[in-house]
Amino acid sequence: MELSADAEIDRQQWWARIPAVRALLDHGLNIPAGVTFLVGENGSGKSTLIEALAMATGLNPEGGSRGAMHSTRATESPLAGALRVIRTPGRRVNSYFLRAETTHGLYTYLESLPGENPDRGLHDQSHGEGFLELLSRKFRGYGFYLMDEPEAPLSFTSTLGLLAKLDELRATGAQVVIATHSPLLTALPGATILSLDASGIRKVAWEDLEIVADWRGFLASPTAYLRRL
Repeated sequence: MELSADAEIDRQQWWARIPAVRALLDHGLNIPAGVTFLVGENGSGKSTLIEALAMATGLNPEGGSRGAMHSTRATESPLAGALRVIRTPGRRVNSYFLRAETTHGLYTYLESLPGENPDRGLHDQSHGEGFLELLSRKFRGYGFYLMDEPEAPLSFTSTLGLLAKLDELRATGAQVVIATHSPLLTALPGATILSLDASGIRKVAWEDLEIVADWRGFLASPTAYLRRL
């Protein structure tokens, strides 16, 4: 992704001042093959980047495929309209976007579609069960897939299942980009981890992630944290 040559941007807007977004506008962002994780604190720009990538590739910013027509309240930044997406030449691929915070609206939209509808019944399951069911139906084989905090509705065991699914997708040649806070997901061997922080965007190793150090410290001595709180 890179800034379009004819894009006009107000660099004083809140989204343009986020260091990670500024780095993208100034230098572009190359997303490698396989699985890429975007990791950072709240407000670091993870969701802003991933929803812009979804919109720039024709996906619904609240989740779904290129043809998904649903919306609750438009809160997306105009970043996507300023971007140019450069792809490796090849055939058009399957694409899908799942974000944990908007799955209720996505389920409602999918269940409302007429005709023979395999997606009915998603609301009859728990948040996590519905999420995993939709993932198994839509994230299949070679394609381009996006997720925003997919660990949110999942238990520890279910997150391990998602980890296995990511490895399976990667083996088929799929490209997956995920915004996450999960030290478990980011432990996927061979994945690319991009840290979004005050310096912009930088590639890091799993063992150097702050979330890994924080969880290790808390699990080793929760009382030390709780006393400070």
